[in-house]
Amino acid sequence: MKTIGMIGGMSWESTQSYYRLINQGVKARLGGLHSARICLYSVDFAPIAQLQAEERWEEAGAMLADAARAVESAGAQGLLIATNTMHKVADQVCAAVSIPLLHIADATADRLLTDGVDKVALLGTRFTMEQAFYRQRLEQQGINVIIPNERQRDEVHRIIYDELCQGRIETPSRERYQQIIAELGFNGAEAVILGCTEIGLLLEPHHSALPLYDTAAIHAEAAVAWALSP
Repeated sequence: MKTIGMIGGMSWESTQSYYRLINQGVKARLGGLHSARICLYSVDFAPIAQLQAEERWEEAGAMLADAARAVESAGAQGLLIATNTMHKVADQVCAAVSIPLLHIADATADRLLTDGVDKVALLGTRFTMEQAFYRQRLEQQGINVIIPNERQRDEVHRIIYDELCQGRIETPSRERYQQIIAELGFNGAEAVILGCTEIGLLLEPHHSALPLYDTAAIHAEAAVAWALSP
């Protein structure tokens, strides 16, 4: 079994989901008392969130690069950034280490293509929905990406930072997401990418008329497959 290096804490609410899912995946594959070999570096999210808000991405990337070097030094053989938004600095992080990065958008695209989905709605932070670093990675593989309108993007973003990252699961917010998903479906979306690792804490498959692709779960599953591969 290979050792997974994981950069978490963005937020820790979803990082604990990663830890659980990866260990459950290893146990399901190997049985008995088996669990995953993980080197976890959990950052303090507050300064990173401030750098995000101020568009100081290079400084935020330097912080994650330091974390990546730390897990590599601890014996990690591959790397996960346990968040969607900070894949904006994936290239900067990759340049700091010699171990491979398992990119969350690539894992998600693989799952969509396997399922024959080529027109999908994307929910996430404003950065993930609006900027090119994530959408283009999907579009390069032939996936057409739809995002909510500006007012809806503001609501989706606010709920992530003000509620989900702080462990608050609010029924009115779930209902608002459901309304937004319904409208995206009306606009042609075949499925929805939960493109923030916290959204899966709020929405489960039975909450949506459209199939939901939980990026935290998909990323964790890809990590298990990589760790147990020859």
